[in-house]
Amino acid sequence: MKTCFAWALAAALALPMAAAEAGPAPTYTLTKVVHIGVPDRWDYLHYDALSHRVYIAHGAELSVIDGDTGARIGVVTGMPGGTHGIAISHATNQGFTDDGQAGEAVAFNLKTLKVEKRIKAAPDADGIFFDHRTDTVYVIDGDSGEVTAISPKTDTVIATVHVGTPLEFGVSGENGFAYVNAVKKHEIVRFNTHTNVVDAHWAMPACKSPRGLAIDVKSHRLFSTCGNGIMVVMNADTGTVLRDIPIGKGSDAARFDPKTHIAFSSNFEGTLSMVREVSPDRFEALPPVHTELGARTMGLDPQSGRIYLVTANIHINPKASPTDYRHRYLIAPGSTRVLFMDPVAK
Repeated sequence: MKTCFAWALAAALALPMAAAEAGPAPTYTLTKVVHIGVPDRWDYLHYDALSHRVYIAHGAELSVIDGDTGARIGVVTGMPGGTHGIAISHATNQGFTDDGQAGEAVAFNLKTLKVEKRIKAAPDADGIFFDHRTDTVYVIDGDSGEVTAISPKTDTVIATVHVGTPLEFGVSGENGFAYVNAVKKHEIVRFNTHTNVVDAHWAMPACKSPRGLAIDVKSHRLFSTCGNGIMVVMNADTGTVLRDIPIGKGSDAARFDPKTHIAFSSNFEGTLSMVREVSPDRFEALPPVHTELGARTMGLDPQSGRIYLVTANIHINPKASPTDYRHRYLIAPGSTRVLFMDPVAK
């Protein structure tokens, strides 16, 4: 995901406006802004329901804030190659992030936020997710086309899932299987979390450059967001594509709210796309929520429904060519902030 900011800029400029089907939808309001300042880079957010903390991959460090009050709790430092994913293991009092350039997973203490161990993964260590059924942390090594399985009990690599194609983000089905977006092949790869062996490759013909991935673990439905402005809904048992739904521009993350049965896509253009799971085989696009330019990654509190986004003050670089997507936008130094978006009671 090291190039995803530039990619999101390109997507935001290149795609047409996404349409939304008519229908009732929840509304959200901005209730709090928490400034986290420099560095002026960010990636994934992770909300931990047990501690009510929000972890933000923030350049060479991990920023930690209180998800209720917004108070700054601290930072995890020492990842000069850039942080991306986050996973939490309360049983071992550890959090896990990565140093992407070094190709390492980084284990830290949840109380002190001090780094305790660096674990060799593979180049471009990126997204991270936790499988509760096997108590395993999975690190997605994007460009390497591998997934590194780590035991929090021993802080050691217990297996490597060989996929062989660049990967983006992954989720656990908490049913003995995990799922990862394969970027170049436009597919979802499934592997067994007990054997750590790939057992399925499922094509998404309409999806170009899959990015975010979310799952409804009860109905076994996957929601993959794509660089060409659609969300693919897939049966997680069979790999059948159930629907391709238009979403906003520049998606880079997806989440599923089990209470409202809504899948969300956070988009660089400054919108939050919503797709309601009416039933396991029926889905409807809801009107998007307006957020802020650059808010392309997100976290979700499944109890309150609060959504956390991160962005900064972004403006056009007058010296850059309109086709130079990497340098098209500039970020105001020290303006990085977390947005608290709360559902409005009706």
